[in-house]
Amino acid sequence: MIATTQAKNIILLCLFIVLSNNLLIAQSPSNTDTDSVKNTILKLDQEFWKSYNTCDIETFKTFFIQDFEFYHDKGGLTAGLDHMMELVKSGLCGSENPRVRREVIEGSVNVYPLRNYGAIISGEHRFYITEKGKKERLTEVAKFTHVWQHNDKKWKMTRVLSYDHQPAPQNTDKKEISVTDEILAQYLGTYQAPKTGTVVVSKKDNLLQITAGKMEMIVYPQSKNLFFHKQSPLTFEFVKDAQDTTIKFIVRENGNIAEEAKKVK
Repeated sequence: MIATTQAKNIILLCLFIVLSNNLLIAQSPSNTDTDSVKNTILKLDQEFWKSYNTCDIETFKTFFIQDFEFYHDKGGLTAGLDHMMELVKSGLCGSENPRVRREVIEGSVNVYPLRNYGAIISGEHRFYITEKGKKERLTEVAKFTHVWQHNDKKWKMTRVLSYDHQPAPQNTDKKEISVTDEILAQYLGTYQAPKTGTVVVSKKDNLLQITAGKMEMIVYPQSKNLFFHKQSPLTFEFVKDAQDTTIKFIVRENGNIAEEAKKVK
């Protein structure tokens, strides 16, 4: 009797597993459907960011539902489409504000279909800024996740998350070279700058460290007298007099002179 009961339980368990698997298979989207969703979302994503980069506000707002929510690691929560559009008009697309351009990091984007709802797209991107009278420059990189809903045959974003904003690597076009300790020693000392005040140049791990108050930065040699910072668009050119003595260094930001510091000791 016990053996018969156990046999029945095993048979019922097997049937349950088979039915469950069949149900999951029936509910799972086909590869064709999945590819179609991915292609649709990728196309919409490109159109959305085009409207962002060009400040096409009328097109931009059509990508969201009315009770849309935007989560930003630095700005917090922005709830409601109307509120967000006010911020876009006065901030991102304000006539007196710098222009911002977003660029996707190739190979970082993935799309994940959501059954009976829509899809999620996530990836990484970088942002550039153009100030009046200045060249465009890279400012930061970040991650993004957008939730798309498919309703009434229309695709709209319901939630947007923008997070892990980090300063973008700078001076990536510059190549570091090796210089001797004798060359580095020529630049060590204390300097005085009109804006920054007292600046100390010291040696650290075969590189130069520049210290001004609480600010410390390691700079890398591009040539024997020109150094660059990897975390900001700054370069430091050391200048000598006719007697081959270092007398000052010139700080440039994005190629423009920002400061000159004279050596005092």
